[in-house]
Amino acid sequence: MDERLLTEKLIGFDSSTAQGVRLCAGFVRGWLEARDVTVHELTVRDLPVLVADAGPVDAPITVLLHGHMDVVPGHEGQFEARVEGDRLIGRGAYDMKGALAALMLSIADLQSVSGIRCRLGIVPDEEREEEHERGADLLVEEGFKGDFAITGEPTDMLVGVAAKGVFAMRINVGGHAAHGATPWLGRNAILRAIEVYHEIESLPFAQESSALYDRPSINLGRILGGDALNKVPDACVIDVDVRYLPEQEPEAILQQVSSIDGAEVISTFHRPPALVDPQSPFVSALRDAASPHHPEEVTTIGRHGASDAVSFLKAGIPTVEFGPSGAGHHGPDEWVSIPSLSSYRRTISDFVASLPTVMNGGPPA
Repeated sequence: MDERLLTEKLIGFDSSTAQGVRLCAGFVRGWLEARDVTVHELTVRDLPVLVADAGPVDAPITVLLHGHMDVVPGHEGQFEARVEGDRLIGRGAYDMKGALAALMLSIADLQSVSGIRCRLGIVPDEEREEEHERGADLLVEEGFKGDFAITGEPTDMLVGVAAKGVFAMRINVGGHAAHGATPWLGRNAILRAIEVYHEIESLPFAQESSALYDRPSINLGRILGGDALNKVPDACVIDVDVRYLPEQEPEAILQQVSSIDGAEVISTFHRPPALVDPQSPFVSALRDAASPHHPEEVTTIGRHGASDAVSFLKAGIPTVEFGPSGAGHHGPDEWVSIPSLSSYRRTISDFVASLPTVMNGGPPA
């Protein structure tokens, strides 16, 4: 089965739901085992976490590959993959079922690799909002460790050595109730909440930049307010998603937001930023492996989104984000480049095969 067909199979599972994740995991495990790949299953919050292995257990170098099965919710038609030119369109095509398909094929390709151990961890909850009991953390706790890790997040075949942190806030904004026919007698909490969001966009932290990023990302993700059509709402809750720069501190962001009149931060969700040495020999070897399969220069980049890379970084494992080309993740027309799926698969296999030579001081194989 080639990269496109396997990606289409994975897209067909609505893994924005727990049941869809379980069905997808069953397919993934069966596919791998049918190719004589050893698979071990863990469980997090009653959801499956899969680990597949290649190469000798006692090899001097261990490379970790990481993928996730879950996707953000989509419309029914998005779970039916379609092809337009060299684009494969569907929910999760870019984030990250295309990469997952290529990683599955790579771990099958690498069953006979020598001198290196390669492990593929597949989690069910990368897109979820839980701060604790996460699949990637469980992997590390259960011994899924190595010298270098790659998570297949979308990077257009470039190597992500930095990622913004996540600091999400639930903010309560109060108002004053009145009859809907006389709104001037009240204070509309929903309108005030929108003003609060725009004030957050104007705070000092929101104007800062760094070498890799021109600004933090700020998104109003949810707004909950009002209990009757004919009443001026006196309470509103907004969920604001801040992706902060690696140089920034979430405590300072919280302090600035809390200074806004009428804004009460009632809960937060935090994931730290990611940073990896771009001069690492592993990063250089990955760039070298990708270069023959990518028409443009393979550079190192900073990504705006967060990922499970932080779980491995917390354990001291250098981790990069590296995935195939595409666009539109989390959007209505998400797509992945079909040719890049093959390029990505070959890059992973070439990278792993080159490491014994590279780490012994020789040129890439």
